Amino acid sequence: MKALLRIVQLIYCVYALIMFCLIMFFVLPFVFLSLLFGKIQGGNFIYRICTFWAFTWYFFVGIRHKEIYEAPLHKKKQYIFIANHISYMDIPALVRSIRQPIRALGKKEMIHWPVFGWIYRTAAILVDRSSAEKRAKSVRALTAAIDQGISIFLFPEGTFNETGKPLKSFFDGAFRIAIETQTPILPMIFPDTIKRMHYRGFFELTPGVCRTIFLKEIPVEGLNLKDLPALKALAYSNMEKALLKYH
Repeated sequence: MKALLRIVQLIYCVYALIMFCLIMFFVLPFVFLSLLFGKIQGGNFIYRICTFWAFTWYFFVGIRHKEIYEAPLHKKKQYIFIANHISYMDIPALVRSIRQPIRALGKKEMIHWPVFGWIYRTAAILVDRSSAEKRAKSVRALTAAIDQGISIFLFPEGTFNETGKPLKSFFDGAFRIAIETQTPILPMIFPDTIKRMHYRGFFELTPGVCRTIFLKEIPVEGLNLKDLPALKALAYSNMEKALLKYH
């Protein structure tokens, strides 16, 4: 029985991969068109294209998106969004959940994916972790987005959490930018993305519910860099409790 279920899952994954590529090819001309609108308006348009892609792909592969708000979200307010990172499904969950202009920090390695990599390159601020100078360049790009009135998104764990614990330790980047720009932090959690696709790979994909839980925003008004460790610890604690609650 287990072998039969695995065969069915593999057939489903092949179908989901085909739909993934077909939708990507469909939206690709619109991505190229968006480049004519400039860096800001074009980037915002690309994000809306990505939202359409995620919505459509979810529909065809049987993934049901659900949002839970533990506190009101002011959709016209500027935030630094942060979330846990445990699956490639975190990316479509992100673009299904946030509907205001945003720039996300993404791994440079993702640009090597066929078709998706082309869109990813234009939709995200890429981080190259090979040197401190290149990492600093990415941080400056995120800060510039905030200066232009656009929210940003980061995974504070940096890479997939494969520890078996709710969260890995956080890097300072998101919290440093929050303090330096006086932009509040809005923590989110994706408790189901690991169930929809394990980090082992695409052929672990399954249909089902994929929830996004928006937690209470963390204000940073009046904080300075001496407060960074406490701010990071507060965000970690809030997200850890939420993951244990909803997992």
